[in-house]
Amino acid sequence: MKAIVIKKPGGPEVLKLQEYPTPEISGDEVLIEVKAAGLNRSDVFQREGNYPAPEGASAEIPGLEVAGTIVKCGPDVVDFTVGDRVCALLAGGGYAEYVAVREGQCLPIPADLSFAEAASLPETVFTVWSNVFQRGNLQPGETLLLHGGNSGIGITGIQIAHALGSKVIVTVGSDEKGQKCLELGADSYINYKTQNFETELQDEGVDVILDMIGGDYLAKNINILKPEGRLVHINAVSGSHVDLDIWKVMTKRLTVTGSTLRSREYEFKKQLAKEIQKNVWPLIESKKFRPVIFKTFPFSEAAEAHRLLEDSSHTGKIILVR
Repeated sequence: MKAIVIKKPGGPEVLKLQEYPTPEISGDEVLIEVKAAGLNRSDVFQREGNYPAPEGASAEIPGLEVAGTIVKCGPDVVDFTVGDRVCALLAGGGYAEYVAVREGQCLPIPADLSFAEAASLPETVFTVWSNVFQRGNLQPGETLLLHGGNSGIGITGIQIAHALGSKVIVTVGSDEKGQKCLELGADSYINYKTQNFETELQDEGVDVILDMIGGDYLAKNINILKPEGRLVHINAVSGSHVDLDIWKVMTKRLTVTGSTLRSREYEFKKQLAKEIQKNVWPLIESKKFRPVIFKTFPFSEAAEAHRLLEDSSHTGKIILVR
């Protein structure tokens, strides 16, 4: 098969299309002929040599989410069959013609979605459901603050939280991005280049915050959380070593938590997939939540796709297609 391989750590130019062994499957694995693969920041970190693949995952081929058709099933597969259209969450290896993945990490593609649209879903939907609705326990009527509202995580969180009855506030880097977030269901936006989100939200307060920034955002997040508020971290691009005012956590009875998804155990991902199919897939089928694709690239232009991803000018997902 052909695959996009990281030849050495570095910039987008190190991504090369070349021949690579087709994966073998066994047990409850399925072999998917990949039609589309979603791009994520984790792919960039892996390409740069800053995000080692977990044990058993491809260290050379990036890609955490795909959509395609099952062409082969292992002897223990019970929920899918050859010919099924699926999207899947991976630990790596998605930028390829074929991927092998255990069936519990696959979901049927909702009706009317293209392969490109379906490939944009797994990483962001799994992350949002796990962190906002499980760990953050966001409830209808509560207020959610999403940092990075125009990101793949942001556009997913906006739509699901809005559809389930919560108020959504986002931080963005431009008014144009903010307007696009409003169109997706956000109630308001804060342009972090011209406004201080702590000052803007100090009086109103929020119930749940999904943060991928870290650094000096921590103290600001703590200050604007309402009593019983929940702060959930999924990254720390501005630094992971921070000062925390424990007294404020105690007096406001806050929960400060976080998680990573890529290295989580299979049974967790399998159960998460079931919850997503039950709770999120109906929102897609009823048009209350829709994938947002910013641009697609052929697999041979993976380097250009990465350059666009790093530029951060987009709202929505960037997808490789075959």
